[in-house]
Amino acid sequence: MKSDESLKRKNNKTKQKVSLVLSGGGARGIAHIGAIEVIEEMGFEIASIAGTSMGAVVAGVYALGQMEEYKQWLCSLDKLKVFSLVDFSFSSHGLVRGDKLFNITKQFILDANIEDLDIPFAAVAADIINRKEVVFTSGSVFDAVRASIAIPTIFTPVKTADGGLLVDGGIINNIPINHVTRVPGDILIVIDVNADVPVDKPVIAENETVAKQSVYQKKIKSFFGQLQGILPSNHAESRLGYFDVINKTLSLMTYHNTQLALEKHSPDMIINISRLSCSGYDFFKAEQMVELGRSAAIKSIEAYKKRGALIAKLT
Repeated sequence: MKSDESLKRKNNKTKQKVSLVLSGGGARGIAHIGAIEVIEEMGFEIASIAGTSMGAVVAGVYALGQMEEYKQWLCSLDKLKVFSLVDFSFSSHGLVRGDKLFNITKQFILDANIEDLDIPFAAVAADIINRKEVVFTSGSVFDAVRASIAIPTIFTPVKTADGGLLVDGGIINNIPINHVTRVPGDILIVIDVNADVPVDKPVIAENETVAKQSVYQKKIKSFFGQLQGILPSNHAESRLGYFDVINKTLSLMTYHNTQLALEKHSPDMIINISRLSCSGYDFFKAEQMVELGRSAAIKSIEAYKKRGALIAKLT
């Protein structure tokens, strides 16, 4: 049975078609949800979608027609035992297996094969053994997303039948413009949640934000308490410093890869979310990031429409 979102997309025959690409960026990727809402509200139809890491997550749930359910879950995370979802791994490949998180998600998001979706979807991962990019355009959406978000040193990688190990696609292609399916008459829109632009935070009730932050800080403290219990006590501080260096290195790598991709492919529209808007793990800021995505999308679309009106006037 088709979801309401799927049926609504099928009825949008006369709207401007969009091929949409979503970047990775951890919790900042929640902004994709708000941006997508605005894209549809302002008269566009998303005809195909591709993403990496958190961008693959949002792209996947959108293609499944279940983005609203996912949004509601994200915005309620502060009310749940967030860190009870963290299943620690003693593997040297990563701290977290991620199975608990995906099992919870499967309770309200129904998986499907990519080839059975209403619109083309692609997710990108990187095979660090065979040294190649892996693009998922068939098979389980959940399997594709799980591979795409396997952040090195954090989530354990995904093993493949040919002996490969799949990790976060952001290390090789954080904005997979070259893998989104183009359709006749479309425009190419990229949402970059790692943009080097000033933070433009939406207005949210201060008491609400403070309350959520208080809950989150308590859980963060609990999380690092568990982490220190796993790592040898005499090396805990140096190990945490090591992970921080790795994450900053990956961030720098994906940033420069992104700039090269944008220069090469020249999207019709870029919706920029500041890389300073929140950390990659600030999932308690879901509502704020959704609103930030909405605000950025409105500005970009209005600027795009003004350029189109100016070009039409000049010609």
